[in-house]
Amino acid sequence: MRVRHNVRAVLLEDNQLMFLRRRWPGCLPYYTTVGGGVEPYDADLEAALRREVMEELGATIGPAIEFLTLTEPGGKVTVVRHYFRAEVLGMDLNRRGGPEPDDVDTGDFSPVRVALDASAVAALELEPSELVGYLCKHAKTWGA
Repeated sequence: MRVRHNVRAVLLEDNQLMFLRRRWPGCLPYYTTVGGGVEPYDADLEAALRREVMEELGATIGPAIEFLTLTEPGGKVTVVRHYFRAEVLGMDLNRRGGPEPDDVDTGDFSPVRVALDASAVAALELEPSELVGYLCKHAKTWGA
């Protein structure tokens, strides 16, 4: 059985949470966290997270704190998702790179900011439910 590690970022900027709005051509938009797979050349999970944030948002972040780890067993591959929170230090969408933003077939790939409260988080219909539950319970304290 293979294990694949994935890093995801819940970002904070100006006392708001930041997520990605994604829309594939011909599909309804959805919201997700920034992130992706840990590559063999990444020094560690935080290095992978920083790379993903730069690729998808052109952003740099402050210290990253892991707050949730979820394991999804699969037939051939088990995916371990590591969720981090971090403050955005600077962002320039022109610095984005990597496979997703450069591929016209990925459609809309833009940042969305929401208030630090449970109703704003719930309205995005994020997945997985464990992440949403955690954010609804704790995110308001992140801005304190």
